[in-house]
Amino acid sequence: MGSEFVQLSLTPLLIGILSAIACALPGNFLILRRQALIGDAISHVVLPGIVVAFLLTGKVSTWPMLFGAGGAAIVAVVMIELIKRVGRIEPGAAMGVTFTALFAAGVLLLEQSDTSGVHLDVEHALYGNLESLIWFAADDWSSLFDPVALAALPPELFRIAVVALLISILTIVFWRPLKLSTFDEAFAGAVGIRTGVLGLGLVITAAVAAVAAFDAVGSIIVIAMFICPPAAARLMTNRLEVQILWSVFFAVISAVAGYVLAGYGPLWIGGQHAVSAAGMIATVSGVILALACLFGPQRMRMGAPAGS
Repeated sequence: MGSEFVQLSLTPLLIGILSAIACALPGNFLILRRQALIGDAISHVVLPGIVVAFLLTGKVSTWPMLFGAGGAAIVAVVMIELIKRVGRIEPGAAMGVTFTALFAAGVLLLEQSDTSGVHLDVEHALYGNLESLIWFAADDWSSLFDPVALAALPPELFRIAVVALLISILTIVFWRPLKLSTFDEAFAGAVGIRTGVLGLGLVITAAVAAVAAFDAVGSIIVIAMFICPPAAARLMTNRLEVQILWSVFFAVISAVAGYVLAGYGPLWIGGQHAVSAAGMIATVSGVILALACLFGPQRMRMGAPAGS
């Protein structure tokens, strides 16, 4: 049983957990800045950028994906400004039109391009390929100490582990300026913090998390993890430090419970087949948020900013 878990479930579970944490950390600040839509936007915008990067390079790898997603983000910003100025409509509508159009363009590109040589298609873009990230070289727990077996780990695990660690370090290093600019932007600017640059850095960090997680878990988890764990954590406490810890806890619970329920839940109720792990993880995160809305101690104070 242990050997089967290590080979079939350990790496997908770790990738799901790390993806959830990488998205939840910047999601806390996006929620508090009332910019939660940005997380949703990023997950939509990266798709056409990733597809174009694949069409140009013929492979799915980290740097082309990052540059493709960055290029798509620039296109999105230009489109939003054009729609706002030419159409004279409010920013929210311009953002909605742009992100929907770009995501649809990404889906159309996927359907029309030859992606038979790689695991990149419409379902992969939405649901990821979490269940297929199997550690074939593993025999049992001893493989964790076998250099040959470790070299055969799915590359998605290394990628998301590096990104999750990087985001954690950046959160710690820029904790004070992030905190000040989130709760009092005017004061932060007065004490010399470049709030515009910091805000851009936060969006870039969220984009990096989205791109790193996109290939493995798809856009569904990316969208859910940017919003659900941080929002649920906000309902549990009025202190930012504690909120961060709650969000990480909810992200981990969502990933673990969602993965287990996706594989075994249908069997427990008489079903014959497992369901999408990404979809179930996102569903569990939504259930956690719903429970926090009903029973969270801060549910009546959601509109007020978190304290220190």
